[in-house]
This record gives sequence, C-alpha cells and structure tokens, in this order.
Amino acid sequence: MAERPGFYEFFAGGGMARAGLGADWRCLFANDVDAKKGESYRANWGDAELRLADVHALAPADLPGGADLAWASFPCQDLSLAGAGAGLSGARSGAFWGFHALIRDLSAEGRAPALLALENVVGLLTARGGRDFADLVAALAGLGYRVGAAVIDAAHFTPQSRPRLFIVAARADLSLPADLVGESPAPEWTPPALARAVTQFDAATRAAWRWWRLPAPPRRNLTLAALVEEAPADVAWRAPHETERLMGMMAPLHRARVAAALASGERRVGALYRRMRRDEEGRRVQRAEARFDGLAGCLRTPAGGSSRQTLLIVENGVVRSRLISAREAARLMGLPDSYRLPAGYTDACHLVGDGVCVPAVRFLSEHLLLPLIGRARARAAA
Repeated sequence: MAERPGFYEFFAGGGMARAGLGADWRCLFANDVDAKKGESYRANWGDAELRLADVHALAPADLPGGADLAWASFPCQDLSLAGAGAGLSGARSGAFWGFHALIRDLSAEGRAPALLALENVVGLLTARGGRDFADLVAALAGLGYRVGAAVIDAAHFTPQSRPRLFIVAARADLSLPADLVGESPAPEWTPPALARAVTQFDAATRAAWRWWRLPAPPRRNLTLAALVEEAPADVAWRAPHETERLMGMMAPLHRARVAAALASGERRVGALYRRMRRDEEGRRVQRAEARFDGLAGCLRTPAGGSSRQTLLIVENGVVRSRLISAREAARLMGLPDSYRLPAGYTDACHLVGDGVCVPAVRFLSEHLLLPLIGRARARAAA
C-alpha cells in the first residue's frame, strides 16, 4: 500500500484541520503560537509533531522531510467584519507572510509542498477593497503555484451558518486533471464577492488562477435541536426575568419569530445573538436577534458577553434561554464527543470558535486534495 500523504499544519489550534484530514493523511509537523491551544492539541494528538512558536520564527530546518500539503488557517482578526480593517498588514492576519516565507524557503531547498490549503473568513475577499486577496493570490503564484478558491459553508455539513474561504494552490509542475478544473466558476462555491475579487487581478495573477471543480454540496441531515445537550455542565438556564429582558431587546421581526414558535405548539430550538444596530432615530442600540431555521449563527471567539451565542428553547408555552455549551459548540464544528475540550468554558469556546469546520475540511480533502495528490503521485511513478 502506498504511504499516506504527509502534511504540515500551521496555526493548528486544537488540530481541527487534522481531524478533518483524518486517517488518509499523516501529520508531519504542527505549529501554533498559543500555549493554551497547544495544551488542547497535545490532549488530543500528543506532542510528537507540535512546535509552539511564532510562525515568523520558524525555519525550514524545523520542518521534517517533505510534505505533500501545507495547511494554514491563518488568523482572521484583521480581516473579519468585527476587526479593525488592517488586513494582511495587521499584526494577526499578517502571519500569512510568515507562512509565505517558509514556503519560499522550502522551495529554495526543493521541498515545496505539492499543495497549499489556506482557510479564512470571506472578509478576505473585500479587505482593503479586494487588494489583500489579490496580493495573497499573487504571492502564492509568485512561489510557483496555480491558485483557486471556493467558499464552503459549514451549514452544508453541520447546523451552523459559517461560510469560509478555502484557497487551494497546486505547484505549477503538477499536471491538473481536467475533471478537477473548470472553465468557469461553479455557482455553488463562488459567491459574487469571490467572482468580483478575481476580476481585480492583474494579468499575471489571473494567468495563475484556476476554478477548482467540486461536486454539489451534500444534503445536511442534522438540525440544531439534534445537537443540544440535555444537562450541560458548563452553562445554566437563565432566570425567567433574564429571558424576558432578552425578549425586550428584540425588534418586531424577531419577536414575531418567537411568537410563531410559541404558536406552533411544538418544541422549537432557536439561536440568538446580541448585536449593535441603528434604531429608527439612528442611535446605536443593542438588539437581540433570533432564528428558528434549524441553524445556529456563526460561532465566534468569546471576546465579550454579546459575542456568545444563546439557545432559545420554546416548549409547552414557555421560552427558556441559556448560552450554547462548549460541547454543543464543538458539535457545531463537527468535532466528535471524544474530542477533549479545555476545562474552562471561555477557553473551550475560544478554541472552537477559532477553528475550522471538520467535515468541510474532509469534503475538500476527499474531492480535491487527495485526487490532486493521487494524480501527482501517479504521474511521478510513470
């Protein structure tokens, strides 16, 4: 049997990309700068491959052998809608350039991975008017890669609305099979923001661009209600007056959603976030926004109380509310219950909210990464 392809995992967090790549791949090296996340990585994967260090401080000598794939879920804080808009020049999201320097230096040694996979928020497509995305693709093309991307929503796999940008780059010397490359973008994986972003490329960057082919998204068979813990240990139900206060923060549309859930006479599970909105007079006010479509909103890192998602459970004419538990958050990311979470609620939610949806990684691996590697190996052996 051929040896499984090997990968490096940068910005590894708790190893959620590793979980998605699964047994089809061998981890050769994992890196993160966060000591708490490193503890979670060790708890789930051991410490044989983990190196805690700033990516800018790494050198090719730190990376063993030759990897088929380098995965990088680099920090999103400077690219997200909630960030300050510094883009790839920001202190956090600028870590991409440390990753880029490593791939450049590996290439100089003849060890450039066949594939690169990068994951980030869709805000990368519009950061600094699209210039950051164009710069990133041009930088990968300049290393000798052909580059494509798809926006994959976790909602295809788990009951969480979480669209993310997945960029896949294939070394230019690899033969790309026709069935994996399209002449035009696939609408299922190419929202307007991605299509517009590509039109801003210069000629050289556009020449390196490829539209990857992926199959139609699977049909999800899970709802938010199916993932709810009956008796979570880390969160408690709010007192009735606290739930009433949340209801009082709702605009009429969201109060109507709760009323419809009550009127149904069924047990209904919804999700709620608190957000800053403008009222009728233009003032910024905090609103509670509810959804009962079977999905949770996108999990966030818990920087404050309003960033933490609330469950609403409507049953027997009563509305109850509590925070989503850490285990429920992990389930929304596709992690099995055997995955070991940090003991502290905030640490666990931070780890999960910063991670990548496990089944989305698995889907990308099965339908693009592994086929590309398989073709490359077959060509090399011919």
